[in-house]
Amino acid sequence: MIKVVRGNPTPEELAAALAVVQARAAAVANQPSGAPAVLDAWADPARVARHRLPAPGPTSWGRTYWPG
Repeated sequence: MIKVVRGNPTPEELAAALAVVQARAAAVANQPSGAPAVLDAWADPARVARHRLPAPGPTSWGRTYWPG
């Protein structure tokens, strides 16, 4: 229930406020709950800490961000 505690809103203003509240409630209801989705290997921040950094050298750029 929505209660106006101050002011004198027009019916159009009340309709706009109600539309915003309903849209927000629908957006929250559509969000997935529970555990977060599994991250792609490229987006997983833990993969950076899994291995030691590559040794410097002319071909180290190819090993820097390769997932796995």
